[in-house]
Amino acid sequence: MSVDISAPIGIFDSGFGGLTVARAIVDQLPGEDIIYLGDTARAPYGPRPIAQVRQYALACLDALVDMGVKALVIACNSASAAVLADARERYSIPVVEVIFPAAHRAVRVSRTGKIAVLSTQATATSGAYNDAVAAAVGVELTTAVCPRFVEFVEEGITGGEELLHAAQEYLAPVIESKADTVILGCTHYPLLSGVISYVLGDDVTLVSSAEECANAAYAVLADHGLLRSETTGHRRFLTTGNPQRFELIASRLLGDFVSADTVGGKLSYEHIKVEP
Repeated sequence: MSVDISAPIGIFDSGFGGLTVARAIVDQLPGEDIIYLGDTARAPYGPRPIAQVRQYALACLDALVDMGVKALVIACNSASAAVLADARERYSIPVVEVIFPAAHRAVRVSRTGKIAVLSTQATATSGAYNDAVAAAVGVELTTAVCPRFVEFVEEGITGGEELLHAAQEYLAPVIESKADTVILGCTHYPLLSGVISYVLGDDVTLVSSAEECANAAYAVLADHGLLRSETTGHRRFLTTGNPQRFELIASRLLGDFVSADTVGGKLSYEHIKVEP
């Protein structure tokens, strides 16, 4: 496989949650160029049928590949569940996703084998996390679907009574299961880790699918000899929706990471049309 080491990393998400993956990747690999594509015009993916998620996700991944990226990061649990096998057959460049790295980390850190995953409906329906832990001995997996969590994040809401009440409702079965490790099985959810940790308590370990995906991306690039040695990279943000709204919400959620004043390198926000 001949891949241009100077090419950017392509990061795809249905909306804003994947920015947590992008930030984690840039923290580990500040010299890498990234192209982030958020399909905000059709977000959220979570309530959509798996077949539709697959259609939209592959169209977006095709667009990134056409731009000449050296690796693909599927920074969306719903999309990872829907297209991972197809993507690895479809593209000749490395493909990293969020589900298996997070599941494997949870199995390693759990003291009791009682693990829970917080996810969207699409991810839960796919059974992807159940498959990811199936080979682990003694693991009991509880799945809690948290549909409004994505809505809160997309609206820039990370606190308040309404969010707290929703978290208490969604996390009740997790508390009942006595899980000691909880996977944040949607890349939006790390932005709500404060309220999630508050409801679950300090004894529960949270595993971020975003952080584990970034670790996996580093390993894959290193294994393929694709790491760059530059110190500052270019961040290019593409959205199928309104780029001004994308920049506004991204800035509200992630502050300095998406601010042109603090990046040091180049930064741009652009609209992209992606046909399914």
